[in-house]
Amino acid sequence: MTSRRTLLAALGASLTLPWAPAALAQAWPSQPVRLVVPYPPGGANDIVARIYGQALQQVLGQSVLIDNRAGAGGEIGAEFVSKAPADGYTLLFGAIGSLAIHAAVPSQRPPYELSKAFVGVSMGAAVPLALAVRTGLPADNLGALIKLAKSQPGKLTYGSAGNGSTQHMTAEFFKQRTGTDIVHVPYKGSAPAINDLLGGQIDLVIETIPALSAQLGGNKLKVLAVTSGKRSASLPQTPTMDEGGEVKGFDVTTMYGLLAPRATPKEVVTRLSAAMREIGARPDVVAQLAKQGADAKTSTPEETDALIRGEVEKWTGVARTAKFD
Repeated sequence: MTSRRTLLAALGASLTLPWAPAALAQAWPSQPVRLVVPYPPGGANDIVARIYGQALQQVLGQSVLIDNRAGAGGEIGAEFVSKAPADGYTLLFGAIGSLAIHAAVPSQRPPYELSKAFVGVSMGAAVPLALAVRTGLPADNLGALIKLAKSQPGKLTYGSAGNGSTQHMTAEFFKQRTGTDIVHVPYKGSAPAINDLLGGQIDLVIETIPALSAQLGGNKLKVLAVTSGKRSASLPQTPTMDEGGEVKGFDVTTMYGLLAPRATPKEVVTRLSAAMREIGARPDVVAQLAKQGADAKTSTPEETDALIRGEVEKWTGVARTAKFD
């Protein structure tokens, strides 16, 4: 009798095992969800994550906690999530461009492989960059700047937030697409680069619109173009690099999105993605993001993964052409 009961119990357990992931997904979330932001509080990544995190609490009916784990250009937080249990309770709300750049530049590659460590859930927001020049530079439009740079190879300078930053890589992409030779001056962050642009120590920057926002509307600098494929709602009068035929097909934005450890149950990823898309369509969320110079941008898991692959491919090409180690 005992052996028969043991056999039946074992059989019953084996029959329920295939349903365990589905049961886990149906019960999710039964505890607070943690969004790891790999940058300090107050920055664009943090602000976007908090806007979505607050709304996710309402949609999921569970607390959503923001966990800032800054350092190494966003890689401390990303690596932490890559090693977290794939149960839907520890997620990464990161800067997609930075993650892709680190995956593309050999000297910056993290100890995990981006495509194998994470599954895309949804994008959250896109922040265009803008090309701004010092007021005294004799270039009032993008065409004039390109002509000036070509007439003086190696004479103009651009500042960035640091080697390997999105700003640095976007400027290198711009140089490659326009055939110009502009000297890179790396800084420790966006603020000192912008300060030196205002002081005339450098000639131009390609910087996020929020970082430039305090200097817009006056005669402190000249914004010649935005880097996105379409005009930014924050600078509706400023043309894209594509417009006018100057730099055809140029489309670079700083994107923030939600990723989960790769083995996270598909049902959980699907539910999270649907929640993100619902939130990103809300007028109040769109308005909150617009105040930060960001455009709401959401996506399915499949679209998110495809976007990440495209970013890695793009920046790998830029790094190879620029001969970055």
